[in-house]
Amino acid sequence: MKTTVRPPAGIKALGDFTTDCRLFPLSALALLAGTFGVLAGWVLLRMIGLINDLVYYGVWSTRMLPAGGMLHHGHPAAWTILIPAGGAVIIGIMARYGSEKIRGHGIPEAIEAIMLGGSKLDLKVAILKPVSSAISIGTGGPFGAEGPIIMTGGAAASLMAQCFSLTDAERKTLLVAGACAGMTAVFGTPVAAILLAIELLLFELKPRSVVPVSVACITAAIERRFILTPAPLFPYTGSVTIDPLHALGWVGLGLAAGLGSALLTSMVYGAEDHFEKLPIHWMWWPVLGGIVVGIGGMIDPAALGVGYPDIARLLAGTLMGAAAVRLLLVKAVIWAIALGSGTSGGVLAPLLIMGGALGAVAAPVLPHAAPGFWAVAGMAAMMGGTMRAPLTSTLFAVELTGSHLILLPVITASMASMAVTVLLMKRSILTEKIARRGHHLTREYSIDPLAVARVGDIMASPAETLASDLTVGAAIDFFLSMEARHRAYPVTDEAGRPVGLVSRADILTWIGGGAPRDMLLATATATRPLVTAWTGEMAITVAARMIGDDAPRIPVIDDAGRLCGIVSRADLLRVHHRIVASETRRDRFFMRRAKNARDPAFTDARM
Repeated sequence: MKTTVRPPAGIKALGDFTTDCRLFPLSALALLAGTFGVLAGWVLLRMIGLINDLVYYGVWSTRMLPAGGMLHHGHPAAWTILIPAGGAVIIGIMARYGSEKIRGHGIPEAIEAIMLGGSKLDLKVAILKPVSSAISIGTGGPFGAEGPIIMTGGAAASLMAQCFSLTDAERKTLLVAGACAGMTAVFGTPVAAILLAIELLLFELKPRSVVPVSVACITAAIERRFILTPAPLFPYTGSVTIDPLHALGWVGLGLAAGLGSALLTSMVYGAEDHFEKLPIHWMWWPVLGGIVVGIGGMIDPAALGVGYPDIARLLAGTLMGAAAVRLLLVKAVIWAIALGSGTSGGVLAPLLIMGGALGAVAAPVLPHAAPGFWAVAGMAAMMGGTMRAPLTSTLFAVELTGSHLILLPVITASMASMAVTVLLMKRSILTEKIARRGHHLTREYSIDPLAVARVGDIMASPAETLASDLTVGAAIDFFLSMEARHRAYPVTDEAGRPVGLVSRADILTWIGGGAPRDMLLATATATRPLVTAWTGEMAITVAARMIGDDAPRIPVIDDAGRLCGIVSRADLLRVHHRIVASETRRDRFFMRRAKNARDPAFTDARM
């Protein structure tokens, strides 16, 4: 029995979004994902504080005292140089015999799970990642806690999602919801966390995913007030001057941060390249990185650990001059080498510290501003350029400081920084690792042209047809003649309605199988389902139908069911070609150049 696949007619079948009632159960699960993110943040911060206070001070506490231990004449005790290497030994063993996915700063691993792993993370990663990160940071590693928390919160939410019957897209949404809830828990930045999801993790902007992620981040922001801190993590109360001179300073600092972002990314992966050349197993690389960290801690103890006190001093304007230069250089070197060695730790807090130090160092040559202002701008610019997420970095700085006055300066600096990095580097610090594993992703989000093109606009019309009362023999003769110009022809009845489709492959089958030459085409095609499209349907839907039904060409019908055209794969490709042409072809419509007066056409036009 022949069936015709036909979509619902009418403009009401189309809408701005594809979200349906699945949004409600997904949002309910996002509430749990938000709670998991907060718990992951709380546990990890306490673990870091506990390990730090134990190894450096011998105190059973979770206060997270300054890394470096008891100072002797302004420097840590000599024995503390071995602490980061000791922690790295444990991390190397955990990575080799536990899970290699705990290596790195977490965000590339989360992106890889989303893009390639069906948004599924296992229990081993959910347990080992926070433990390894706590050991790394607690023993002096110059990292932040946000990357591991993003990975841990995402893993916890992914495990929860795997307990329910969900699609890959829905699991992705919950994984990202848990990850961004973890970021909210650490920094108290729910809006920036939502933007992080959009700019880095979701790879789409749909209510189906954005709403649940927002639910998780809002939940985390509310719960955070009860178990962590309700106030902005690093308050900034200084004034902001807005004038052309200061605007030039914002841009200049952003450009400098962009160059710094490119340099830091090159340093990280340059260090990784050198570690790969060593004749030892990769589990021992973090130990070498830990030795470098220990040496750096002897030069500047402030470069060790998460460095939250350093951020507070930069924003207060009390960390500047030679101290800021030393912090910037030491932090950059030990962070790049340690991260390149494959240990566990985040990138966000170090970027804030290095960006803030850059702003503090550049402040004397920039227009006069309130203490700490240029450090704030430098933090946002360094984060925005390195992660190529300027909107996230802008709102992150605003929420982190509790000051909306800095909005215009920090978005200017962040955009300038990103402009530098996208021109200098093919990939960011987050995507380079994925590319080195043989995968490619693009972060240029745009609307698929097939999603807005109607079938009626791209089909070939009118379509050449074969009559349903034509015999198989006549059809064979037609295809073997010079008259057959196409690979397939729709078969229509007396009313112009399609009843089948005959292709060259059918002709070869009939010839090889000895089909009766007097059989009518209506009968010969009756046993095969006919796939059709509607003129008002979107091309992307038809493209999916072509793949699902293995139909290279699909007849197109109007509301009355009559044939009005045919659409092929080539027609769909031409839609994408129009987009390429719109981005490469340049035309001038006003102020066109006047033709040379000696040109005859110009003379004739004047006459």
